[in-house]
Amino acid sequence: MIPTDTAPPSKPAQGHKGYKNRRRLSRELALQGIYQWRLAGGNAQEIDLQLQQVNFYSKADGSYFSDLLQGVLEHSRDLEAQIQAYLDRQLAELSPVECSILLIGTYEMVHHPEIPCRAIINEAIELAKSYGGTDGHKYVNGVLDKLAAQLRAVELQSSPVRNKDPH
Repeated sequence: MIPTDTAPPSKPAQGHKGYKNRRRLSRELALQGIYQWRLAGGNAQEIDLQLQQVNFYSKADGSYFSDLLQGVLEHSRDLEAQIQAYLDRQLAELSPVECSILLIGTYEMVHHPEIPCRAIINEAIELAKSYGGTDGHKYVNGVLDKLAAQLRAVELQSSPVRNKDPH
């Protein structure tokens, strides 16, 4: 598990709507599980059952959490290879938190085409801001942006460019 000084709170933090959405909580739980798996090993079912005991599990989307955890663990080699192509160092040299966040984001881009890639990247950035190192969110953003350009090129080309002055 993520050490207690960096672990998610036992109850969801208050967002602008008064709660975090269910998918964000699912991603936080998946981050804990993948972090644990990267450091200590174990199998997806054991980690899944253990994390179901976390206080805010009932507020998360349990099936989405299980999909993320089991999907990342099952496809970890392929996901790591896709990520490695966009890193400036070996994957093993990344912090376990940022590596776990990149695995989640890459898994979502590949296996959840119904989720816009910008939403996936934004969620990964928020996880990195909450649990990663000081500038970890910038690194996660840069890697996932490059990955999205490859995996979701059509989606990115068809989405409007924000903050562009038409004049």
